[in-house]
Amino acid sequence: MRPRQERTTTEEKGAFAIARCTCGWSGPARRARSTARDDAATHATTRHSPSGAGGSTDSPE
Repeated sequence: MRPRQERTTTEEKGAFAIARCTCGWSGPARRARSTARDDAATHATTRHSPSGAGGSTDSPE
């Protein structure tokens, strides 16, 4: 069985974009979609990559 893979997305709320992950994490509201995508990529790299396991202070909201 494959280990669960987390997935990040961005969601739009009015003029803002919010990065979200299937692990329950969500980033801050951003006006720039590209910044929300960067938040998601950073989260995925620091929280869900083998080299980044446990090295982040992100907490699910």
